[in-house]
Amino acid sequence: MANTRWLDEQEMAAWTAFLEATHRVFREVEAQLRDEAGLSHPQYEVLVKLAAAGADGLRMTVLAASLITSKSGLTYQVGQLEKRGLVRRWECPTDTRGVSAGITPDGLEALHAAAPGHAEQVRAVLIDLLDRPQLAALADAMGTVNTRLRDGC
Repeated sequence: MANTRWLDEQEMAAWTAFLEATHRVFREVEAQLRDEAGLSHPQYEVLVKLAAAGADGLRMTVLAASLITSKSGLTYQVGQLEKRGLVRRWECPTDTRGVSAGITPDGLEALHAAAPGHAEQVRAVLIDLLDRPQLAALADAMGTVNTRLRDGC
C-alpha cells in the first residue's frame, strides 16, 4: 500500500509496551482470580456489573455491551455462573425474546469474597507500580481511546 502510515520508533515503542503490559496485567489478574476465587476475569466482571444493577438485573444485551463482549461469549460465562448458583436468568416480562440476568445471594457472597484479593492484585500489577502523574496520564490516554472507539472514531 503506497499510502500506509507505518509506525515510527516512538509509536512502535508505545504500541509494543501497551501490548506487553496489558497481556501481563491480564494474565496476572486472571491467575489470581482463578486460584483464589475459582472465577475467570470475565466471570468476575459479570458479577460486578450484576451486583451494581441490583435486584432488577440487566438484560443480556445490555450486559454484553457494557462488558464489551459478544452475546455468545457472555452467554457462556453467565451459563457457567448459573451452574454454580451465582447468577440466575429469566425471560424479560415485556419482551419474550429478551433475557435478563441477576446476581444471586451466593453470587454476592462470592463477589465479596473475591474482591479484596482482586483489588490487591490490581494494585500489585498496575496501580502501585505507577506514581500519581503516571496514573493520571494513563487514565487520560485510555479515556481518549475508549471515547473515540466507542463513538466510532
